[in-house]
Amino acid sequence: MMLRDAVGMALETIRVQKLKSFFSLIGVLIGVTFLIAVVSIVQGMNVYMEDKFANKLIGLNTFQLRRMPNFNSGNVTDDMWRAWQRRPRINYAEAAYVEAHIQTPAIFSRFCDQRLPVIWNGKTAKDVNVTTVDAPYFKIKDYDLDEGRIFTPQEGRAGMAVAVVGWELADKLFKEVDPIGKDVTIEGLPYRVVGKVTKQGSLFGISLDKFVIVPFEAPVHRAACRLGFMDELHIQTANPTAMQAALGETEELMRIERRLKPGQEDNFAMQTAEGALEGWKKISRFLMLALPLLVSISVVVGGIVIMNIMLMAVAERTVEIGIRKALGARRRDILAQFVVESATISTVGAGVGIATGIGLAFLVRAVTPLPAAVAPWSVAVGVILGVSVGLFFGIYPASRAAKLDPIAALRAE
Repeated sequence: MMLRDAVGMALETIRVQKLKSFFSLIGVLIGVTFLIAVVSIVQGMNVYMEDKFANKLIGLNTFQLRRMPNFNSGNVTDDMWRAWQRRPRINYAEAAYVEAHIQTPAIFSRFCDQRLPVIWNGKTAKDVNVTTVDAPYFKIKDYDLDEGRIFTPQEGRAGMAVAVVGWELADKLFKEVDPIGKDVTIEGLPYRVVGKVTKQGSLFGISLDKFVIVPFEAPVHRAACRLGFMDELHIQTANPTAMQAALGETEELMRIERRLKPGQEDNFAMQTAEGALEGWKKISRFLMLALPLLVSISVVVGGIVIMNIMLMAVAERTVEIGIRKALGARRRDILAQFVVESATISTVGAGVGIATGIGLAFLVRAVTPLPAAVAPWSVAVGVILGVSVGLFFGIYPASRAAKLDPIAALRAE
């Protein structure tokens, strides 16, 4: 029997015996669906975490010099937490020392923030993230503007009362009114709006657009930070290699400035996007390691079902096998026929599973902010898995059929 005929017979069996075929396909279908869906969601989460989480919150090729880590994926004991709390905050002198002595080309921005109300024309936006920074902060964050401009380094050094607002804050306070040139009130003082940042979206349902950015030396700094100290010093380099060099230099300079002896632990932290992603990467690795086990359970169950269905098919078609053998069919012809049928059924199940998995990935992308992406290699693995399961679990029923005595088979009816 030709391969095409065996495949055609298997497809006809699926069409005619729909319920039996469904139970034959279900195990492989679930396994492959799970494979495609999980890989797609994990890959989408990887993109989401890198683009939205790390690069949005920290910045590309950027690290933050802080008193203590702001993202931590390990087990932090109470003693460790208390030790972090006792660390001195980063002060102006230390930031200036690092900026003056670091050899790697970089840009810098001091940073403080505080949740405060912002008022305009009698309307109040509560719990707004008021951020005080230096002018390079906009380049570090790669912010684009819908309209207006950022404040200049000169305005920053002078502590001018100017502000750049986020999209959501502008929408809430100003509605259809152009915010540029309007004065908003923060901590009782007016700030002239000079720019509006393009919409940044949300992160895990938390808006990234409800903020106002003012110069670091502006009066509101007294509410955001204690005088002489800052929450973070942001440092951005041109590429990852330069960032690693800058990390090493910054650590050395801070140890010198704080007079830490060799062997003494750092009493400051340097946060990178890689460090912020560490927690998610652990989860991602666990999922990818657990995935083969979870898929294999479904596939093995599906393979056993296919084997049982094929054994039933051999029993039902005993006379047919006897006739074919009487007409000259060889053992290998019978063996090939049933193995191909088993592989076809399994492959159809894998195909349906691939379609279902891709559908789930698109559904996740449509209803969530995750850019779920179907990995081509996972589709290829799904097809190979379907063919392999059919071949492996179809060998035993096929060998049973091939070993039937033609005379005994013809008498079976």
